[in-house]
Amino acid sequence: MKEVAPLPAATVVLARDAPSGLEVLMLQRSLSLAFMPGVHVFPGGALDAADYAPALHALCVGLNDEAASRALGLEHGGLAYWIAAIREAFEEAGILLAYDARGEIVSLNGSTAERYGAHRRALDDGRTGFVDFVLGEGLRLAADRLRYFGHWITPVGSPRRYDTRFFIAVAPEGQDVRHDNREAIAHAWVRPREALELCARETINLRLPTIRTLERFAACATTGELMSEVESAREVRAQLPRITRDGRSVLPGEPGYDDAGSVER
Repeated sequence: MKEVAPLPAATVVLARDAPSGLEVLMLQRSLSLAFMPGVHVFPGGALDAADYAPALHALCVGLNDEAASRALGLEHGGLAYWIAAIREAFEEAGILLAYDARGEIVSLNGSTAERYGAHRRALDDGRTGFVDFVLGEGLRLAADRLRYFGHWITPVGSPRRYDTRFFIAVAPEGQDVRHDNREAIAHAWVRPREALELCARETINLRLPTIRTLERFAACATTGELMSEVESAREVRAQLPRITRDGRSVLPGEPGYDDAGSVER
């Protein structure tokens, strides 16, 4: 069987400070989806062709394509991953990392929330595109608020594969999560350690990249600590898990990795 090439994708971990400590946003994927049904994930998805649009690149604050591509180890097109992460957070969770005409993070309250809700529905059913939405509202994308921290590639042999860049951002105040009720059927703010405990009890289903991300962030007590931890990391290495014959996902250096190969699914 011909190997499936991984599609470029972006994921964003949205974090906030709560009385109980650091929390991250998790979405539960619809049970009707063909790919990872019912799994709890961070907002994200495959890149769209429009994410590469020069018009959107010109509206990114604090980052250009050259710097973004260099951070990702690409020759060009890196800024599209930041744009995709921002777009997916809005489409799936209703969180918009963007600045208004005054240079302030958009506040989605009252009539503004209703107007932007209409924009989300138009994006969802294809009546408008992300470029038109951003230009029409006079927004600038808050690329400067995202930090790149992870790179995961779906194992060889999977019927659908993604080459995903992971980002972290502090969730803006004045915005409430509203999952889209299409790809995501539920959402929750949880402490990383709590999410891992729920997974261990089989209350929720998590995939390896999500588990490793939560394990990494579990020691952070605040968003400040989290951002500092990400910014202090020396480099981001691509992680390509393999699937063992008994269905476990393993990484390079872990027992069973050398003996594991691709899995025909």
